[in-house]
Amino acid sequence: MTMKKTAFALLLTLALAPGAAAQTRLSLASAVSQALQNGPDVASARANLQKAQANLRAVRADPTSIITTLTQAEQDAAAQLAALQGGKLTAAQTVISQYVAAYEAQGRVDLNRAQVALNERNVQIARARLEARVATQLDVNRAQTSLSSNRQELADAQAQLPVLEAQLARTLGLPAGTNLVLAAPPTPPKLSVSLATLQSGLDKRLPKLVQAANGAALAQLQVKLSNNDYTPARTLQDAQLALANAQRTLNDATRASSTGVSDAYRAVQNAQQQVNIARQQATNAQTALTQAQARLKAGTAAAVEVQQAQVQAQQAQLGVQQAQDGLWQALAALGAASGTDVTGLVK
Repeated sequence: MTMKKTAFALLLTLALAPGAAAQTRLSLASAVSQALQNGPDVASARANLQKAQANLRAVRADPTSIITTLTQAEQDAAAQLAALQGGKLTAAQTVISQYVAAYEAQGRVDLNRAQVALNERNVQIARARLEARVATQLDVNRAQTSLSSNRQELADAQAQLPVLEAQLARTLGLPAGTNLVLAAPPTPPKLSVSLATLQSGLDKRLPKLVQAANGAALAQLQVKLSNNDYTPARTLQDAQLALANAQRTLNDATRASSTGVSDAYRAVQNAQQQVNIARQQATNAQTALTQAQARLKAGTAAAVEVQQAQVQAQQAQLGVQQAQDGLWQALAALGAASGTDVTGLVK
């Protein structure tokens, strides 16, 4: 091997060595997947489910297990399964929110840079007009104020970006100081499930409702076991009262959860409409830019007008991204509220 090839091999080895690569590339799907695999809350819920399932197997294998013990073991396993599924949806909601916020922040930085460049040009024009005595010092001052304001917005956006990326990195369990390179979030999926479907069976999916349903079922069993000739009447009365209270708790929780699903469903529909509006606005801004470029070529527009149209088109495109991010967040919230993934990202 020649000296040049040896040097290249050494550099390649160093580049691939642990810690040498400062960047971690992520997509929205891979970020959610990593959170579901490595997230502490999901891992804890998974361990609790395994423990409950092991206990259920032991109780079923024990010939001396009584019906209440078996019922409680079965209910605990069902509750831990719902907790794991709910934990996954909650983790996905957190990651989606943090991911789109960090990606959107980069778009704001890019837009603010373009706005600063435009305002710098406007200051130059205002000063030139002042020298030509077709503008006043107030015009220059106003242009300078706008420039200063946009420079501050750029500085704020640049300062916020690493904070948002660090929050996402912590959620994913990545080392401190990891430099994230985020791919653009894909187009959110269309909501294809009905509200009635999402509201059906909530007591089998939502952890709090599973717990409430388990309490009502266990109370019903206690009434059944107390309704005989050898159990004191007072015991039966207490069991019946406990059942009524448990059923009331379940009914109240079910109604509240059903309302929450309905609200989240409407939020998704509204977010979808916002995406449609933002896309139309972006189309209009792009048309205005095309027209400005044509006018510049024809000699009927100034270069700064094209620059202004470019900034407006970039701003409208960021508006589309923000609307799509809002839809992603609304879908994730609906999934957490209904116990059913509607993002397509929770496996």
